[in-house]
Amino acid sequence: MQNAAKYTRQFFPAPNPQMKWTQKEYVDKAPQWCSVDLRDGNQALVIPMSLGEKLEFFAELVRIGFKEIEIGFPAASETEYEFCRTLIEQNLIPDDVTIQVLTQSREHIIRKTFEALKGCKHAIVHLYNSTSAAQREQVFRKDKAEIMEIAVSGAKMCREYREKYEGSFRFEYSPESFTGTEPEYALEVCNAVLDVWQPTAEDPVIINLPVTVQLSMPHIYANQVEYMCDHLKYRENVIVSLHPHNDRGCAVADTEMGLLAGADRVEGTLFGNGERTGNVDIVTLALNMYSQGIEPNLDLTDIPALAEMYTRVTRMEINERQPYSGKLVFAAFSGSHQDAIAKGLKHREETGDPVWNVPYLPLDPTDIGRVYESDVIRINSQSGKGGIGYILETRYGYNLPKRMRECVGYLVKGISDRSHKELLPDEVYLIFRQHYVDITAPLNLTEVHFKQRSGIEATIDIEYNGKPASATDSGNGRLDAVSNAVRSYTGLNFIINTYTEHALEVGSSSKAVSYVEIHSGDGRSFWGVGIDNDIITSSIKALVSAVNNLLKDTAGETSGS
Repeated sequence: MQNAAKYTRQFFPAPNPQMKWTQKEYVDKAPQWCSVDLRDGNQALVIPMSLGEKLEFFAELVRIGFKEIEIGFPAASETEYEFCRTLIEQNLIPDDVTIQVLTQSREHIIRKTFEALKGCKHAIVHLYNSTSAAQREQVFRKDKAEIMEIAVSGAKMCREYREKYEGSFRFEYSPESFTGTEPEYALEVCNAVLDVWQPTAEDPVIINLPVTVQLSMPHIYANQVEYMCDHLKYRENVIVSLHPHNDRGCAVADTEMGLLAGADRVEGTLFGNGERTGNVDIVTLALNMYSQGIEPNLDLTDIPALAEMYTRVTRMEINERQPYSGKLVFAAFSGSHQDAIAKGLKHREETGDPVWNVPYLPLDPTDIGRVYESDVIRINSQSGKGGIGYILETRYGYNLPKRMRECVGYLVKGISDRSHKELLPDEVYLIFRQHYVDITAPLNLTEVHFKQRSGIEATIDIEYNGKPASATDSGNGRLDAVSNAVRSYTGLNFIINTYTEHALEVGSSSKAVSYVEIHSGDGRSFWGVGIDNDIITSSIKALVSAVNNLLKDTAGETSGS
């Protein structure tokens, strides 16, 4: 990079910043939310939403819990005007929801804006004009007094038109490009507008401080917000609103620090859609609060469904790593992460601790409609025994012995590595079944009979490489007797090292699952799993599966150890 000298700081720091906001540790309550998806978000789309898509989006915003929704710029186009009229004429705006419309400080635009609102019960008329030094000099070529006159005259026209129409209409003013405006001048303009509107407790005014373009680090914006909050007239009757864009990737930080600095309200979009790099992501803001124990007053309990609607009607994609909303944000591929998550979830289940404190998961994915097995524990070549064991246990009911988890983990990771892809839970389960469960070749026991003679005597009918035979031997238990009979017939040198079992299912149709580990004469380990309604039969099946893995390994056919 050789041209850094061509850039200079375009922001204006607040004079003598007090930075009282730095003494606060967190945002302790949800702000007033205003969605601007249907205006700011829609105008940023390659293909703007149709009327039907806008109506669907509006209904979803209402369902989520937004009480203020900016629906558009009615004077900008017939499409925008029609949408506003459709909402009003079809009575689609609940009584507790206020729509917001944008207008420039021009008489014919203000007039058409109020015409669009005819018959509306509640509305916010959002007046704006740019106040930044760059726009004053380069775009409008007007001095400060002339720019202020644009704001004041627009405020007067809004007040005059409100008197001509029935309905409860409130006002909002934005000094557009606030972050590129001298704070003292932005304050002067806002106070002049407030003098026109004369806010009261019954008729408060919104002063919106947009980060139209991000020009500074977030603490600079917070100082600017604090300065405005400390010096605005009628402050007790003024709602200070934030509207950050994301040019420097700091929209969430700008907003959170701005709320600490005294702001009351936030304008943003679902998932951060908006001009250039986007608006502030309200989903992220709300769930940041939620994960700190603050009720956000928005229903985000089904993020997958919300994301589906959003991507369908906007034709925008949500990045897989976008906080909370992305498909991979809870996914753990790393073996150590999977093991810690699985143990954390187990600990929470065992202790009944109501406080969420699971490693690597700042928020319980199930609170927003995600699923542990498919969204959190993801299997690829980086995964470990903990994650693979967690999937087999929680999704399919197999509680593998600790040493077996390691063997299965290496097997599954190896397959993923060779195929260069992630393995879905059903694929992991299929690998497990194929390599360990009820394996009947090359050795199969077709019949087993027991007698009580100096311990337990077992007579087994065998098919070995397709040839039938039988063998008899005794042991100190039924599984031991069968093991000795298999060993005596095949000539294999092995001992049973581990045997465990548990119920695979609950209820009258429950089955038993058994796990058997055998050690060969040279110390190698082989596992098998058996499933049957009868616990003895399941243990024999597990033994036979382990022996078959030993036989296949001897023949160079298996990785089942």
